[in-house]
Amino acid sequence: MQHHQKVLFIDLSTGYYRLARYPIGDFFGPVDLGLHIAQRYYTTNIGVGVLAGSIFPGSNRLFVNGYSPCWNSFFISSMGGAGLVFDNLGINMIALSKKAPTPSVLYLNRIHGEEIEIEIKPIDVFRIWESGHGGVYSLMHEVLSMYAGKYLTDPRVIATGPASHATDFGALCSAPVKDGTLTWVDTWAGRGGFGSKLFREHGIAAIIYGGTYIDEDFRDRKVADEWFIDKYSKKLAAKDLEATTKYRFDPQFNTGGTFGVNFATIGGKLLAFNYRSIYLTEEERLAIHQKLVVDHYLKQFNEETIATKSMKTCGEPCSAVCKKMRDIYKKDYEPYQAMGPLCGVFDQRSAEMLVHKADMYGFDAISAGGVLSWLMECLDRKLLKPEEAGVGHLPVFSHVNFSVETDSKHNAEIASQLLDAIIHKKGILDFTEGARKFARKLAREKSKDIIDCFVYNANARKGWIVPNQYWVPGVLSPMPIMGKYYMYYGYDFLPPRELGRKNAHRMIKELMLDNTGFCRFHRLWAEDMIPEIMNSLYGIHKEFLTNLDMTASRINSRNVSIYWESTRNIDFVKTYLKRLHEIEKVNDKELNYWLNQFEENPQEAAYNYWFEIVKGVHESLREF
Repeated sequence: MQHHQKVLFIDLSTGYYRLARYPIGDFFGPVDLGLHIAQRYYTTNIGVGVLAGSIFPGSNRLFVNGYSPCWNSFFISSMGGAGLVFDNLGINMIALSKKAPTPSVLYLNRIHGEEIEIEIKPIDVFRIWESGHGGVYSLMHEVLSMYAGKYLTDPRVIATGPASHATDFGALCSAPVKDGTLTWVDTWAGRGGFGSKLFREHGIAAIIYGGTYIDEDFRDRKVADEWFIDKYSKKLAAKDLEATTKYRFDPQFNTGGTFGVNFATIGGKLLAFNYRSIYLTEEERLAIHQKLVVDHYLKQFNEETIATKSMKTCGEPCSAVCKKMRDIYKKDYEPYQAMGPLCGVFDQRSAEMLVHKADMYGFDAISAGGVLSWLMECLDRKLLKPEEAGVGHLPVFSHVNFSVETDSKHNAEIASQLLDAIIHKKGILDFTEGARKFARKLAREKSKDIIDCFVYNANARKGWIVPNQYWVPGVLSPMPIMGKYYMYYGYDFLPPRELGRKNAHRMIKELMLDNTGFCRFHRLWAEDMIPEIMNSLYGIHKEFLTNLDMTASRINSRNVSIYWESTRNIDFVKTYLKRLHEIEKVNDKELNYWLNQFEENPQEAAYNYWFEIVKGVHESLREF
């Protein structure tokens, strides 16, 4: 029996729609099919993997892909749990083209086996963003109140915020609806600026979807348990519980979640004050980690979230319960790192205020943190005047005599003012075409020092993204998609060419998860089992693996990474290598070679290091 993926094409300028079917075997999921459709029709694609709605935990992520206005190339973003409700539409993907005449809501509903109901309804989005809870939260509430009565079961809303109007790094936000009420467990397709794309290029401010269509999802737990017992001598539930320990509660560190485990273990690898911590001694970094993080920032989290077991899921049944909450605030490592220590904020109350404001505006939180910390350093070094940045004071941007509560609050308030300034274009801040283009403009007009302290990955002419928050060269690699985990982010030393190969290998593994709709928090078993599951259900093991290699190669054929434009990027890599040698006591011939090269001529060494990574990437992602 031939299985298909069903794609609903919607012309947003007219409301015209059509359904197309693509055989599984030609395409396997939202990534390879999205790549094909986006190239042919220049669409923005939103969909799920073929295992959505199945018994496999973590299989219900919702994926968004297409041309990214922020990255300037094909990009993939995703959010947890939102695919479970999407599966009730009885389709695998929607492909959006053209633009609604005025900012609108896209309504999708399917009652049992009937045809999908579609409506494109204009709304006064700017008024809504200014009302109630503000931004994405007001919009989700408004759209739910408009349409909730039309659904037989709880729908799901995806919303943009003012950042999608004012910048190229606006995100997409969604939160589970329970018994008709919107919860605060927000999930995000943050990276890549798809909120900006949806709003500015398609005229869609929000999407609401849901239904009661029942398809043939895999639900045979007895069969699945047999597969897992054969592989691990454990049933599915037991193996998943073991694999998601870090994200739930890790007794080894007496904490849990990405926030808890990462901040507990990061030690001297902490990144703070716009990466200026890389220039400090190990003793200074360890002192910051102990005094400001372990004894305060992490302590607050453990007492308020872990000890009280304030943990939720993203909206699907899952043993990871990775959403660590305090009241309305969700605590993930990267947003609370990028708008925490990176911005000189080490107190939960201050970080909550700042992260929540960035979320309300609908920013990609990691990029927002990178931009804010950069602007704060520019203020601290007098490269920008407060009135130019729309703020009233200078930050406290050094660990020396840092008051953890007072100075954190002060810095968070300045960062909050910067968010307002970006949204309302106060002073000289205008991020309409992105932070990289803005930084280049300031570097030409004022000082090159401005761009040299901005840490970002550059792609094509205007593409940029703030890297993941780990002090490793993998996060600054010349990969076709950056800012997510399509690269190797281990702390161990690898020669740059080998790092390129390792990046490529990691990208293929991550593509496997994304193209089947899986959350990477389940990767410790999913990467082993997915090929076997696909073979058992569809009889296409070899074709599935071949397709992964081809998809990775086709994405890499669009790789237009640009060599590091900021000297801070070079220093980031140089100090990482130096720390490995001096602190971790790694005695490796090639490590010593690169250390000498960076000492003799940092710029030349950086060029050679960067191109060695490129060689490793391209030789590993060739299509034969």
